[in-house]
Amino acid sequence: MTHLPYIAAAYALAVLVPAAYGLAAMRRLRQARARLAALDPRLAVREPGR
Repeated sequence: MTHLPYIAAAYALAVLVPAAYGLAAMRRLRQARARLAALDPRLAVREPGR
């Protein structure tokens, strides 16, 4: 029996888990910026692309 499936799964997890954490962090940051812009409208003027 070969160990290739276990090795491939380990590499897949090593790529997918940090990517999922990164995407979740980007989503939380976007939500936090939107909440901050709602509190301080001057921020929305400074960053029109966001």
